[in-house]
Amino acid sequence: MDGAPEHHSGWTFITNHARVLAAIADNSHARIRDIAAHCRLTERAVQRIIADLERDGYLSHRREGRTNTYRIEPGKILRHPAEAGLPVASLLSLLVQDEADRDDRNGRPARPARQVSRECGG
Repeated sequence: MDGAPEHHSGWTFITNHARVLAAIADNSHARIRDIAAHCRLTERAVQRIIADLERDGYLSHRREGRTNTYRIEPGKILRHPAEAGLPVASLLSLLVQDEADRDDRNGRPARPARQVSRECGG
């Protein structure tokens, strides 16, 4: 992938905020550029999403040299009333698991299934 987001029309089941959070749960040391490429978003969009998630307490970061290490708050409750009582960890356990089950272009499993820890830090 060249890092440029692919254009798509219509709607999707998963929000960009959920995609970014799942990418961070998968790699807490990921660079914004890598998150953007993985989620097929612009770097600026990822920066805005990370700022939203930090502002609302779902995510925090710590600067380590030239990189950030992100920490997800797994017990934080999802915002929408329809998901009342569901913690972020429940959402991430579905998203990270589903992504792990995808096959690469050669039909091989992309990687082993991964459990999202209570820490959700990577």
